[in-house]
Amino acid sequence: MIKVLAVDDETSISGAIAYALKREGYEVETASDGQEALEKVLSFRPDVLVLDVMMPKLNGYEVCRRLDGTDRPAILLLTVKNDIVDKVIGLELGADDYMTKPFDMRELIARVKALARRRTPAMPPKAADSEREILTIRALVIDPSAHSARVGDHALDCTPKEFELLVLLARNPERVYTREDLLELVWDMDFAGGTRTVDIHVQRLRKKLGAAHGLIQTVYGVGYKMVKTP
Repeated sequence: MIKVLAVDDETSISGAIAYALKREGYEVETASDGQEALEKVLSFRPDVLVLDVMMPKLNGYEVCRRLDGTDRPAILLLTVKNDIVDKVIGLELGADDYMTKPFDMRELIARVKALARRRTPAMPPKAADSEREILTIRALVIDPSAHSARVGDHALDCTPKEFELLVLLARNPERVYTREDLLELVWDMDFAGGTRTVDIHVQRLRKKLGAAHGLIQTVYGVGYKMVKTP
């Protein structure tokens, strides 16, 4: 069962989110501040974190900053602010999606479902090791079924969206994707951050690729591609 942690200092909001998601079949817990959220991420281990930005003790941005590990959940940020700068800050800290309050509960449920699908994709029947898909582009090696990637001996710590973006590009090397293509293929719906989120995710991937950052090439005026050769 998919687990969701709803975090908001207004218990009426977190309670309403929990009620709606439980009706959809999710296992849901709530928290009322950033510190409690971090504690419940460790104990409850949610697949999706619905996280308010403006909270006591630790705000949502600080929670994102501290959740920097391979087991971090997919993150949907909630805020009363509608400034693109605030959206960019959240995305740069690893959030996967963004909604502005007040929000429509049906849209929130749809976005949680989208994040949950990306977090736990339907797996094909288990294949023999010899048939297992392994993607290799120069020093980059990706095992999609294990949700793992490495450059040489260095393991990449990717968020769900970063990993999906990396796999898409690696499966189709030299193919140029527009930002709009990537939004449609990696994000299931009209994403609150717009095409800017694609740029931010690419920037984060390049940073994590380190010396192999040149694998993802910008095609100016068009979009991005994975390159086979230097």
